[in-house]
Amino acid sequence: MNYKIDKTEQYALISLDETTFGAEIAPPFEKLVVQLYREGYTNMVVDFTKITEVDNDGLTLIRKATRVCRAEQGLFVICTKEDDVIDEIDSAKIPELVILPTVDEGIDAVFMNDLENDFREEKDDEFDLGEENGFQEEKY
Repeated sequence: MNYKIDKTEQYALISLDETTFGAEIAPPFEKLVVQLYREGYTNMVVDFTKITEVDNDGLTLIRKATRVCRAEQGLFVICTKEDDVIDEIDSAKIPELVILPTVDEGIDAVFMNDLENDFREEKDDEFDLGEENGFQEEKY
């Protein structure tokens, strides 16, 4: 498998230099995803610019990688403008998989997801009804 990897604090960008994402690439790519996950990367952006074909082994791996990233509130993003590739991946109905046309948009999605996660984790006292004053949230 020919690829280039760029790591930042928020994500790992994997640029594939292959035309087919399938049985031949699946084992080394899966090993790479596991390695990145162990290093703490839960956001992975994969540049599929050169990919023109995805087979069942590739779809299975995309499903696994998406599940791993989402389990930790991260994203697995595939970046491609190739309609046939998008249609093939969409037909697999992989939940929570993000497919975007450019790497820049994929990176933006990672930052937006991180912001959303941060907002979810914060306790929002701004709308506290003041239970000590007799207000109870269940009534509203």
